Amino acid sequence: MTMTADVPGQVPWWKEPTKDQWIAWIAAWLGWTLDAFDFTIFLLIMVPISQTFHVPLIEVTAVFTITLWLRLVGAVGSGWLADRIGRKAPLMISILWYSICNLLAGIAPTFWLLFLFRALLGIGMGAEWPAGAALAMESWPARSRGLMSGVLQGSWSIGFLASSLAYGLLYDRIGWRGLLILGVLPALAVVWIRFYVKEPAVWVENRRIQREQHHEFKAPLLDIFRLRILPNTIMACLWMASGFIIYYSVYGMFATHLQKDLHLSAGMVAMPIAMANLIAFLASGFWGYVADVLGRRWAMIIPAAIGALVTPFYLMFDSYAVVAGAFILQGAFLGAIYGQNPAYLSERFPTEVRATASGFCYHQGAIWAGFTGPVLTYFAAGQPAGFTIPMLISTTAAAIVFVVTLLFSPETRGKELVSQITLVAEPAE
Repeated sequence: MTMTADVPGQVPWWKEPTKDQWIAWIAAWLGWTLDAFDFTIFLLIMVPISQTFHVPLIEVTAVFTITLWLRLVGAVGSGWLADRIGRKAPLMISILWYSICNLLAGIAPTFWLLFLFRALLGIGMGAEWPAGAALAMESWPARSRGLMSGVLQGSWSIGFLASSLAYGLLYDRIGWRGLLILGVLPALAVVWIRFYVKEPAVWVENRRIQREQHHEFKAPLLDIFRLRILPNTIMACLWMASGFIIYYSVYGMFATHLQKDLHLSAGMVAMPIAMANLIAFLASGFWGYVADVLGRRWAMIIPAAIGALVTPFYLMFDSYAVVAGAFILQGAFLGAIYGQNPAYLSERFPTEVRATASGFCYHQGAIWAGFTGPVLTYFAAGQPAGFTIPMLISTTAAAIVFVVTLLFSPETRGKELVSQITLVAEPAE
């Protein structure tokens, strides 16, 4: 049943979730939005950081590379913890972690201390997603899970929108250090989560069954590489890797491209990025609606294919109006292909390993994305047009891989998430 079906006596989809289900979803949404702010603010201030510390830009891009790589460490640890003790505690720990790291980076007296604290921030970033995604998707009814997955994942764009607005409005007053220090504010959300968020019923029942049957999944990361589930794991990893490369080819270096190649001011850099992220958030909800009607895969394949065609328009032209307009339009396509990440990953893996599997498959993509900044910067240094051609090639190639992988992946629309154990675990001692 899709959320669009009109069934006599059926309540509207937004009335179907309980209060506790709404609170769980809001907690995940809030965590991901604030996570996005803390990470993306750095993408807008790499040039002034390189100037402050008198280091080459490529060394600054290496900071967000290491941050992305360490996300996998946080994701695996948080996923294991979420599958063992619950989704709530890892979510709170992750928010505190990345908030404090951003504060310490903002007051770092040397580039290498900034490097250290931003690298450690990656662990907290990685830890937030698997706990938050499992919490939200397990709590939400299948009928409208695609839509709310889109709005949840799209909250990254809201965080990026907030960071770009902060950059455009506050950078000239508080500088890059002040912008990083603002990143400590998300820590306040932990208090609300502690008192109001409850564990998903499906996870609670699954853990009860594990204990009752003496079949504990103590090493869920190993379970997702068993032969029965391995092909699904590999395809999910390939899908996420290509998606990450697309994102950091489109958004990761765009501000640097505008600053270095087109020599634009802070306000002119911030405007298209802010608007593209607003459009991406709205589009994530739209494609989420499509996911509940046509299926998860087509809600990603269609915008990815269109987005590949939009890419040349903001990279191959010098007119600010064309560049800004095309990049804003891209928000509706390549900026919005990630909305089904929470739902599709959650639906592809069983409850007993869901957070670990989702966290690993999602954040191993960050390893590949971590190469994007330095590689694009390396090739841009030898190009008369700077980042134009490297960004075009990486975006287009990754979009092709993304589409092909999804064409050969399973469809999960309408799948119910159950508490029953579906894998085989080693008996507990």
